[in-house]
Amino acid sequence: MNQRETRRVAIIGGTRIPFCRSHTAYADSSNQDMMTAALAGLVSKFNLGGERLGDVSLGAVIKHSRDWNLARECVLGTDLAPETPAFDLQRACGTGLEAAILIGNKIALGQIDSGIAGGTDTISDTPIVYHDDYQQLLLKSARGKTLGAKIKPWLGLRPRMFKPSFPGVVEPRTGLSMGQSTELTAKAWDITREAQDELAFHSHRNAAKAWDEGFYADLVVAHAGATIDNNIRPDISLEQLARLKPAFDRSANGTMTAGNSTPLTDGAGAVLLASEEWANARNLPVLAYLSYGKVAAVDFVDKDRDGLLMAPAFAVSEMLASAGLGFKDFDFFEIHEAFAAQTLATLKAWESAEFCRERLGRDAALGGIDRSRLNIKGGSLAIGHPFAATGARIVSGLAKLIGDAGGGRGLISICTAGGMGVTAIVEK
Repeated sequence: MNQRETRRVAIIGGTRIPFCRSHTAYADSSNQDMMTAALAGLVSKFNLGGERLGDVSLGAVIKHSRDWNLARECVLGTDLAPETPAFDLQRACGTGLEAAILIGNKIALGQIDSGIAGGTDTISDTPIVYHDDYQQLLLKSARGKTLGAKIKPWLGLRPRMFKPSFPGVVEPRTGLSMGQSTELTAKAWDITREAQDELAFHSHRNAAKAWDEGFYADLVVAHAGATIDNNIRPDISLEQLARLKPAFDRSANGTMTAGNSTPLTDGAGAVLLASEEWANARNLPVLAYLSYGKVAAVDFVDKDRDGLLMAPAFAVSEMLASAGLGFKDFDFFEIHEAFAAQTLATLKAWESAEFCRERLGRDAALGGIDRSRLNIKGGSLAIGHPFAATGARIVSGLAKLIGDAGGGRGLISICTAGGMGVTAIVEK
């Protein structure tokens, strides 16, 4: 560790490839393909060719065993100096933001002067494995010292061993999918179908408007023929959303649909962070500063405690206490829309004096936020959610918002699998 006064962490900017529904534009792209494309876009945007950066932190939630050194391989696939180190990271859907916080900490402590954070995920190139018995058969055969010893395990080969096993989104501790868990949260917090559909509607409208106005023009680089996020529905209506059937609780009590939940998405994104001195020496802009980061976890296994995706409610509260800030001090709110119900339940928790007193240890409610400042350039419901890439998308977009506005302060809140939340403050 460097024993010195901390420095401000400058956000120079970011790039990402378009976020696309799984099994569409990136059906033939791997995590490495997508992440390298996003990194190459960043290198080109800021003329980093030949530059040796302090460190690079990238990750993916779902990846092949071949990607054991994904971050380093992606760096080697760009024009960055090959002496640039890199490491993999994974904190579920908070991976991209956690990477930014870790790189930011290194810069703040003076360990490095510059770095890149980001992430990638693909459902289209999902790793498929087979039954454990088949794995053991192969290993026993490989360990055989004689031809007979190598052949003998194959006598136990059975057809059932060839049944593939796909990665799941089911929580091991509860056996529930993320959607099923959030449906419980929606009921616990009395989040209506209408409110969820309305949030999804505004997410699509805001994202479509942002694209039309050119906001994403310098944030998104083309890849594999894709030039725009392909999940956004510019002409979506509340009537169309209302016609969709419940996706998780299929009874008359179900409120969550494919329209008010994020789609399975492929994509990658990266963001460049640095000290002010490093940026100034290269005449690079400082859009904003990453000033606070906080993580939290909840006991979602106890169904009488907190919902799976409610940890950001706690992380934000603790972060605001550390910063001495309240919601009135923020110009922008970037709350990851894993599901409309999750976002609305979190907002409702902050508005509840009882929850804030009994669960957050506060004297009063945190209060409501100005909805006109929430995800104003679209959220995950519209843009999509390649798990590890979402944090980089949000940090880059928020920094640009603040830079374009000539200053301001923004709050980031991301929920994750495993009952965790990652949050941050970006300001200038």
